[in-house]
Amino acid sequence: MKEFKGRVVTPGTVTAKAVVTKQGFNTLASMQMALQFGDKKATCGDQNNPDLYNKEMAGKALCLPQTIGSTTGGLVLYCACAMQKNPACMLFANHIDSLAAAGAVLADVWVDGVSMPVIDGLGDEFLAYVKDGMKITVKENGIVEVE
Repeated sequence: MKEFKGRVVTPGTVTAKAVVTKQGFNTLASMQMALQFGDKKATCGDQNNPDLYNKEMAGKALCLPQTIGSTTGGLVLYCACAMQKNPACMLFANHIDSLAAAGAVLADVWVDGVSMPVIDGLGDEFLAYVKDGMKITVKENGIVEVE
């Protein structure tokens, strides 16, 4: 097991299996099919992200460098949480961008019964270490354990 320390963007504790991308995560392209067509597993629909394409994201520890793409990214994250199709947590190697942070914070404040802890600043070593299927535990203080 290895521990990484990041900054808490939205609090919470969770344990989930990792799904990892080494490239930027386009929130709209990745989650659009789940939000529009009822895919409860939130299968990634972004054909430009071979790390995640056709992989389930709902209930997973989404490990990524940063988000990219549309200015709708924050709203997409908020809607995924409201529809309970969100990742269990989002773990950023880099600093989170303002749009993704807004969506995560709005969901944390406005969506009852849904928690999506978000930690950023975990570093390049985190992203190099974590692999799909590894067990991830997020703690309230920003510690991320990878087994």
